[in-house]
Amino acid sequence: MQVILLERVAKLGQMGDIVTVKDGFARNYLLPQKKALWASATNIGQFEAQKAQLEARNLESKGESEALAAKLDGQQFIVIRSASDGGSLYGSVTTRDAADAATADGFSVDRKQVILNAPIKYLGVHTVTIVLHPEVSAIIQLNVARSTEEAELQASGISVADQAAEDEAAAELEIAELFEDIGAAELDDLESGEAASSSREASEEAATDGARDASDADEKT
Repeated sequence: MQVILLERVAKLGQMGDIVTVKDGFARNYLLPQKKALWASATNIGQFEAQKAQLEARNLESKGESEALAAKLDGQQFIVIRSASDGGSLYGSVTTRDAADAATADGFSVDRKQVILNAPIKYLGVHTVTIVLHPEVSAIIQLNVARSTEEAELQASGISVADQAAEDEAAAELEIAELFEDIGAAELDDLESGEAASSSREASEEAATDGARDASDADEKT
């Protein structure tokens, strides 16, 4: 199907371009979103008649989007979620969550403007693109954490998941050292006991020998 674009569409063309697209893409996206019109002679004529007005409207919208992008770009928003000790979320963070987080901080963002290649399923700081206009976008960060305290750690560059792994390794090492200390103490006790036993046996043997010698002496007398 041939359509005439009413705005710039990434990887497709600029406003006013007549392009060939798959029927499903046109019917399910371009036409319902009013990003294009079926390229009939009538529609092409209507576009040419309204082209100056559409271009002016596009420039105005672009300017507003650029102003918003200047404020939004580089912002970091906190999203609190439950997660396992290893950092895996119980669920995921979606485009709606990203839009809600930005909107809660005073930025007007619609979920349709959020670009996620895949839902976020792990704790951490994630980079997300916000398309404010066909020619304007902003980059934000979503700080996904289990608490504001964890979010502060992540914002400072500390990975909560890595920290949890380090803490677990340290705990295992501490337990291993504890068992080593217990084993060493038991060995010391055992060695001390064996030494004391040997000393007693030597004393007893010496006493026995002494008694035997005395008895022999008496018999000779």
